[in-house]
Amino acid sequence: MDLQPNSPKKNGKNCLIRTVWCPYFLVSFFNFKQQDLGDFMGLSETIERKPTIESDVIIGVLDTGIWPESESFGDEGFGPPPKKWKGVCSGGKNFSCNKKVIGARFYNSLNDSDDSARDIDGHGSHTASTAAGNKIKGVSFYGIGEGNARGGVPSARIAVYKVCSLLGCVDSDVLAAFDDAISDGVDIISVSLGKETAASLNEDSIAIGSFHAMAKGILTLNSAGNSGPNTYSVSSVAPWMVSVAASTTDRKIISKVVLGDGTTLAGSSINTFVLNGTKFPLVYGKDVTRTCEEYDAMLCSENCLERSLVEGKIILCRSITGDTDAHEAGAVGIISEEFDVPSIVPFPVSKLNYEEVNRVESYYVHFHKVNPQANILKSESIKDTSAPAVASFSSRGPNYIVPEILKPDITAPGVDILAAYSPVAPVTDESEDERTAKYTILSGTSMSCPHVAGIAAYIKTFHPDWSPSAIQSALITTAWPMNGTVAYQQDGELAFGSGHVDPVKAVNPG
Repeated sequence: MDLQPNSPKKNGKNCLIRTVWCPYFLVSFFNFKQQDLGDFMGLSETIERKPTIESDVIIGVLDTGIWPESESFGDEGFGPPPKKWKGVCSGGKNFSCNKKVIGARFYNSLNDSDDSARDIDGHGSHTASTAAGNKIKGVSFYGIGEGNARGGVPSARIAVYKVCSLLGCVDSDVLAAFDDAISDGVDIISVSLGKETAASLNEDSIAIGSFHAMAKGILTLNSAGNSGPNTYSVSSVAPWMVSVAASTTDRKIISKVVLGDGTTLAGSSINTFVLNGTKFPLVYGKDVTRTCEEYDAMLCSENCLERSLVEGKIILCRSITGDTDAHEAGAVGIISEEFDVPSIVPFPVSKLNYEEVNRVESYYVHFHKVNPQANILKSESIKDTSAPAVASFSSRGPNYIVPEILKPDITAPGVDILAAYSPVAPVTDESEDERTAKYTILSGTSMSCPHVAGIAAYIKTFHPDWSPSAIQSALITTAWPMNGTVAYQQDGELAFGSGHVDPVKAVNPG
């Protein structure tokens, strides 16, 4: 079975081993500092906590490993591991655990040359820090989304089970990791992995492993999948685990396009670049070709653009896939049609919606003979008053395998999530992009799943004797109602399940 970490795509291409998603967005014009996502969900720093009990909670993370040297996983102020911990630190060469990351194992049925629990992909570090990372002040991705990074239960411990490498993930490793996590003594298991489509429960390694975990009193949280907005696309369908959809937060990341006549449009991309110069000449793909039909050139299709007509200019492409070709033709910036959630771009790009691209096209046509110009600004954060809303990519029900069981169960923040990353992992899939990052912004149900895992661990600090079913019930029955009439939410409960997770109410469901 082909398992994939559930985070969307970088630049619309398969990102390493996953169907990876990275962000999208639209408008509103004022700056603000990143609000802590805990505050957005109600899990603020002033909320009642039981730090002593929390430090005895262990979250097992099945993913691509961890970067243990990250500040999010430092162990300052932590005591020894909980007495119930029976695991080991078998992280491989040059890998050390500490009093925060108390255990590590790696599985390598694919015989990858990377034989350690160290995360060279970034996905595992991101999910682990979302669930239980320390509070780190003043982090950002190259100045974008600046604020505090903090996991749901920052005093909790982390046990790492690396089941995915750059070659992929396989059932045998997932099942072995579940067995080890159960015997090691974890309290909660977070699994941001899944198949592209749902499998029968007796053929789904995550369903099988989570069933054994449930029988031993351990709740498993699993990402719903990134195949939305298609119906019947949810891949996490077992009734004994929590299937988590992805939704927006009140922070939206935009990249403005400023036209020569002063018109400003809010595009969607995570663009760290600042173009030198106030404005650049604006050209249209269909007018800068000598080899292609107008339609192909308008899309900035491969081998269509004439370098001498493109170099040093900003180009308009009516496509979401022509960015790389336009850049290789010498464009200093690209304006293209948005897919829906902003992603980190390897060069200056802003993606606009259909209506906004029409406005750029109209401006270009009107000023075609008098030097049309444009600029693409570095991305910034704005307030999104429409949040939370289910992301378009988040997989939907109905449950194809067990139609009587509603899936996904619940939704949580999964768009534009800033969290820890591996400093050796690429931030995009463009080979010329040499940037590195200790923290990055990703989107996907991979990002929403550990939010709920952290909240499940938070509930367990108040109710250590609750069964997995009791915690699952508390999460589902106390969720915020969602608006089923807004964009991408017309599927209602098939998109967001019982609603948006509410950590405060879930502690005392009534």
